[in-house]
Amino acid sequence: MTPQETAWPSNYFNYFTEVEERFQKARGTGLFLMSPLDWALVETWKNSGVPLEAALRGIDAAFEKWRTKKKRGQNVNSVAYCAQAVLIEAQAMAGVAPARGHKPPSAPFALEDLERFLRENATEIRKQPGFEDIAAAVDRLASEAAVLFHDLEDLEQRLTALEDKMIALARSRQTEEYLLRARRELDLQLRAYRGKMTAPQLGMLEKQYLERQLLESASLPRLSLFYLR
Repeated sequence: MTPQETAWPSNYFNYFTEVEERFQKARGTGLFLMSPLDWALVETWKNSGVPLEAALRGIDAAFEKWRTKKKRGQNVNSVAYCAQAVLIEAQAMAGVAPARGHKPPSAPFALEDLERFLRENATEIRKQPGFEDIAAAVDRLASEAAVLFHDLEDLEQRLTALEDKMIALARSRQTEEYLLRARRELDLQLRAYRGKMTAPQLGMLEKQYLERQLLESASLPRLSLFYLR
């Protein structure tokens, strides 16, 4: 089963929230704020088709293993600690996921929330010179929200295409100094976890992290429906 075929289970839009809540619960130390690297890693799981259940099981398994250690050292301070366990769970679940029907999932948000999300994003994008075409496209989606609400998978694909275009434009406007600094910061954060991930995993994580940081530095919003809360 391909990532595209597994990408829209009924709890699709709760992916980030449920992973965050499970990690906080497994860590057992109250509120824990996930870092940009953590969010980028969770996004790589979602984009590569890792089932939510595999991510949750992997987090539990990683912490169970950590608790059995005689010398635990410091608390687990990054979701990256669970990367290997999540991969193992995803591989174990491969081929046993139920077939996906053609009916799109029910949205955990109202039509009014969707319209507001799109309008607010268009407004934020329009504040940055040179992004007017993208803002106008998001506005058009907002005006068609009542229709698009019935096929959220199609809407997500449209938003992803617009975000890709926005990222490319934002990157072309950044200096070499900024891009080098962002790369060095990423290398520092990843140093402790490089041995726990495969090369493809690391490549995808680096891409997600750098794109998130790029949009944040340019004061541009994320367009995916995952960020509608």
